[in-house]
Amino acid sequence: MKVELQRVAPAQIEARSMEIIRSELTEPLDPENEAVILRAIHTTADFDYAKNLCFSPEAVRRGVEALRAGADIVTDTTMAMSGINKRVLARFGGQVYNFIADPQVAAQAKERGVTRATVSMEKAASMGKSMIYAIGNAPTALVSLYEQWQEGTLPTPALIIGVPVGFVNVMEAKELIMEMDCPWIVARGRKGGSNVAAAICNALLYTASGNERE
Repeated sequence: MKVELQRVAPAQIEARSMEIIRSELTEPLDPENEAVILRAIHTTADFDYAKNLCFSPEAVRRGVEALRAGADIVTDTTMAMSGINKRVLARFGGQVYNFIADPQVAAQAKERGVTRATVSMEKAASMGKSMIYAIGNAPTALVSLYEQWQEGTLPTPALIIGVPVGFVNVMEAKELIMEMDCPWIVARGRKGGSNVAAAICNALLYTASGNERE
């Protein structure tokens, strides 16, 4: 079989990818959430995100407004942290936090018999700020946020991005977040990942900056 490659300039690869995605979508996207959905599909080549990404009312608008106001982002993995465009985030005055490698977090998690992600979310909440939580790996991070919210110890999140991937308590943890009275974006089901969490953050950042390819 003869393989014929498309001749695409490096600067045009992402734009061409988006054109292909739009052409292969079987149903129109909600314009309010389109940028987030397209970037999730672009990151994964998985068109299921057109249907399994769920949004609380005005979640995208409120997330964009929070970023423009200088909101910080907390992730549950260093991979998600690495994938977020920190240059654009810094332009608005925000920064990314990840506490998984914090020695005190590790020690406390071991002593209590819980995951580092659980303690990381508690540490983030103790900062007393309304932040964006980008969770792509640990359902226990989502459970921690939900439990702190129930206990009244969690400052109202500017946005929760709940897209952990996996099999154990993943779907259940996502459903808990959808019960919370705050903005959320959740990938229902088992699919997700740190790359998806970072992609959603970047979609919001690029929308906030007015440039979809920063």
